[in-house]
Amino acid sequence: MTVNSHLEEFHGLPAFTFPDAGDKSPRATSLPAPESVAWRIAVDAYDSEEEWEGAFARFLAAVDTEQVRALIVGAWSDVYDTSPHAVIEALVAARDRLPALRALFLADIVMEECEISWIVQGDVSPLLEAFPSLAEFGVRGGNGLVFPAVKHERLRTLTVESGGLPAEAVRGIAASDLPSLTALDLWLGTSEYGGDADVADLEPFFAGSRLPSLVRLALRNSEIQDAICTALASAPVVARLEHLDVSMGVLTDDGATALLSGQPLTHLKVLDLHHNYLSTAVRTRLLETLEPAGVEVDADQDEAESDEEEDGTVWRFVAVGE
Repeated sequence: MTVNSHLEEFHGLPAFTFPDAGDKSPRATSLPAPESVAWRIAVDAYDSEEEWEGAFARFLAAVDTEQVRALIVGAWSDVYDTSPHAVIEALVAARDRLPALRALFLADIVMEECEISWIVQGDVSPLLEAFPSLAEFGVRGGNGLVFPAVKHERLRTLTVESGGLPAEAVRGIAASDLPSLTALDLWLGTSEYGGDADVADLEPFFAGSRLPSLVRLALRNSEIQDAICTALASAPVVARLEHLDVSMGVLTDDGATALLSGQPLTHLKVLDLHHNYLSTAVRTRLLETLEPAGVEVDADQDEAESDEEEDGTVWRFVAVGE
């Protein structure tokens, strides 16, 4: 499975793609109110006639950006071999033009433009430094992603989607000072695509001390999902969570049984394990243990697939890997 559709909404606002330079349709001349949409700015991923920075400059000239609340960065030219350094520089340079900005998503790019694991990323920390009033920040792509430890007083939601999240980036996020963060969503991915983090790198999330406001934790799309669930079984952070998401990865009976055998989970509002490799018996045990307590459990297997080789080796796959 890959990412095959653009964001339809962001930060509670419908997404609206800013028209390209050649668009003469009524839609292009009748723009929505600046504060009413999440503005998506993108160019062609292949051989674009306009650079992303040029499209952004047109946006700044056409829209009252002092009222803009949410921005979505779509494809920039040659995303498969060019980092978003110039894109980030343009956004940082425009920070005084965007005083109301509360949400920013970098790389809303779908598979027709570039597979998630081939999106070239870079250091995203300048965006968090330039926009101290952000409440929501998201980024897609782990190839070359740099996320050093940062301090951000107001960020409430952080999402990093990848087919392989580098351990160094995971450690940077784990070491960040984010006192207002209520929701963290990390797609850890696989070693094949650079996802080399292990359970030790995730320990600060399990402890939860650097994220005192956290109530929604997603550590998903991982080939080490069993080990994550085993650690969560005794993790201090779980006791104050409302929503726990360990979906989209290679979760087997071992991990689910460890999770059920650990600390109580009946305080959760949601436990999401969709896309898994659970037996019917363990799935039934999950539902019968937690649903009567009012926990919404998603244990659907969806399109989880596995391959067995002639020697009996079984290969299982995360939901988003390329």
